[in-house]
Amino acid sequence: MTKPHASILIVEDDIALNDAYTTILRTAGHNVESVFNGQEALDHLASRAAEPDIILLDLRMPVLDGIGFLREFQPVTHPKCTVVVFSNYDAHKDIDEAYSLGVDRYVLKARAAPQDLIHLVDGVLSDSLAVEV
Repeated sequence: MTKPHASILIVEDDIALNDAYTTILRTAGHNVESVFNGQEALDHLASRAAEPDIILLDLRMPVLDGIGFLREFQPVTHPKCTVVVFSNYDAHKDIDEAYSLGVDRYVLKARAAPQDLIHLVDGVLSDSLAVEV
């Protein structure tokens, strides 16, 4: 059986990490687009007919941070799009708020190797397929 491929939007302001995540996930066969802050993510989503399957979101970014993005995007109103916070920012207040705004998962970057992204995406896809059946 062929593994499903996801459309993924990476929202990460660190250029090196953004490039690394994009390369890793594209090499795994996923359709990946990336932006560098929450406002660019909102603009990107507004210009597309379809939402990505997964948004990989940093919390600390210039212009519009991850929490600001979540307040505007409102993941609870986008049930087919899984939002995963992938951040080094571990303030419980913001993590709790992210979950209350509809984030599905939170991963601390410092504890995850870039290759762990593939396993993370595979897990999200498996969860999505299980719900659809």
